[in-house]
Amino acid sequence: MLTLVGLGLWDEKDLSLRGVEEVLKADEVYIELYTSRWYGNIENLKRLLKKEIKVLERSDIEEKYEKILEKAKEKCIALLVPGDPLIATTHSSLILEAKKRGIEVKVVHASSVYSAVAETGLHIYKFGASATVPFPERTQEVLPISTYEVIRENKKRGLHTLLFLDLIAEENKFMNPNEAMKILLKTEETMKENVFTENTHVVVFCRAGSENSSIFYGKVKDLVKIDFGEPPYVLIVPGKLHFTEKEYLKLFKVEE
Repeated sequence: MLTLVGLGLWDEKDLSLRGVEEVLKADEVYIELYTSRWYGNIENLKRLLKKEIKVLERSDIEEKYEKILEKAKEKCIALLVPGDPLIATTHSSLILEAKKRGIEVKVVHASSVYSAVAETGLHIYKFGASATVPFPERTQEVLPISTYEVIRENKKRGLHTLLFLDLIAEENKFMNPNEAMKILLKTEETMKENVFTENTHVVVFCRAGSENSSIFYGKVKDLVKIDFGEPPYVLIVPGKLHFTEKEYLKLFKVEE
């Protein structure tokens, strides 16, 4: 059996009781930390679960998943994942491969940024497609036109856009909102469709799920100057706002 267990948004305290139960049943326990930053402590997690935990690299799942699946045919394997297990498509692919081989799969869901963004006051049902703002070195300096197009199409429909900011976990490198906004402004210079300008209102949600989370709302030209502190962050481009959303966002308004 293969069991994917969500660790939740922040640290080991976010692990659910059901998650603990499933891990305790496992013969072997693994953790991957490359799809999202996790602020927990593995040693604390080991003490909590009274289990040895092996850290997986990106290639262990994306390229060497056969080893994990072979073990799952005979043993109960638990894979711990930051946030919710099925937010990253990598884990969906792993589940698909397991099912093709007749391996039983169980998923223990957990809190994720997709639910946490409701803390901004924006209505969850009004979010459209999400996208990622990539580091320029990942795209050979090519501007993220597809990300820009997602924002544009969502705006046409009055929907909010949740933007994930790129990370290179192996280098402990995380894109900050300032860089993301500058990349999108540069993309606007090329596209010229008035989708993301200095006067566009955006929301920056920092460290969701932590005790020192913070939310900022305002125009790009004002927010781009702010030091948002430690990651992680998400950037939200609101669509058409309901009056209750407008009222809520006033709580986080950055004055010009």
